[in-house]
Amino acid sequence: NNHGFEIERSFNNTAWATIGFKEGMGTTTEPQVYSFVDENLSTGKYQYRLKQIDFNGNFEYSDIVEVDIAPSVFSLSQNYPNPFNPSTSIQYAISSRQLVTLKVYDVLGKEIATLVNEEKPAGNYEIEYSARGGSESSIKNPASGVYFYQLRAGDYVETKKMILLK
Repeated sequence: NNHGFEIERSFNNTAWATIGFKEGMGTTTEPQVYSFVDENLSTGKYQYRLKQIDFNGNFEYSDIVEVDIAPSVFSLSQNYPNPFNPSTSIQYAISSRQLVTLKVYDVLGKEIATLVNEEKPAGNYEIEYSARGGSESSIKNPASGVYFYQLRAGDYVETKKMILLK
């Protein structure tokens, strides 16, 4: 009596959206295999459930399954805006739990600021750097010029250039 399955997804476990339908095999004693691929998702945690619908309109929900979508690669994006004054945003992604450091250096290689220095789970992150300083690990009011920011996460290391214009 299986008409089919509605595939439902939620981002917060309360608002559910139907994202697909799989035709059922009616009434059978043989095991059946069904599959569905949910594509182009942003990173985050999603909940899924099936709504099994009979030909007579009766339905029943499956247990909820949670899926954690993580970035597949490490990456460091160009800061924005660039040039900047007094602050800029830096985005990065890590694909597995890692000790992450994100530091700012001057052109001579002197550390200007430590923006991140902690273990982080896989995910996408954004941090704001302010040239006004203010933290213990930051030089207050750095001069206009070229600076570098470097992300280290496990074996991944990437450095990008940014420009401060006052």
